[in-house]
Amino acid sequence: MSTITTDTTYRISRDNCQALLIDMQEKLTPHIYRYKKITTKNVTLIQGLQQLGVPILVNEQYTKGLGSTLADITAVLDATTSKTIEKVTFSACDNAETWNHLAQQNRTAILVFGIETHVCILQTVLDLLDNGMQPVLIADATGSRNAYDRRQAIRRMRRAGAVITTTEAILFELCRTSEDPAFKAISALVK
Repeated sequence: MSTITTDTTYRISRDNCQALLIDMQEKLTPHIYRYKKITTKNVTLIQGLQQLGVPILVNEQYTKGLGSTLADITAVLDATTSKTIEKVTFSACDNAETWNHLAQQNRTAILVFGIETHVCILQTVLDLLDNGMQPVLIADATGSRNAYDRRQAIRRMRRAGAVITTTEAILFELCRTSEDPAFKAISALVK
């Protein structure tokens, strides 16, 4: 059997990915459709990514008006391995500090999750694509006020070239084997 070589890599590796949590804030999140379920997925994802050593960047949109990141999320974030940056732009890439931080990590796959799917998430994903990054949308960890807006945004991102996956799928993909030291912790998180 012959092997075909392409320039495209479809597997996401923990050595080449970083996470971007967008706008899961106190005054906005309660207005999101099924926000409790999305918050739970965010917490699970963050805990699993930390077990795997994946760096996490947190963006907060205009904290004076929307408040800080939810306490449920900040309670599990490891302050030594995560960073929080405030923004006023819809796309995280339009914020110079955020973009510089993402680029300096030298990891091209960006796991994107948070809210709102059809505004800040969508614009960020499109800009990541335009800048040569591979956005990986963690669909079950994103939300919008309206479910239809969310569905349409996911459809558009998929067509544009984003990878669409779920919390459990990405954690096990990054783990790769049941022999990984993080496997037991991740298995317990997704149960």
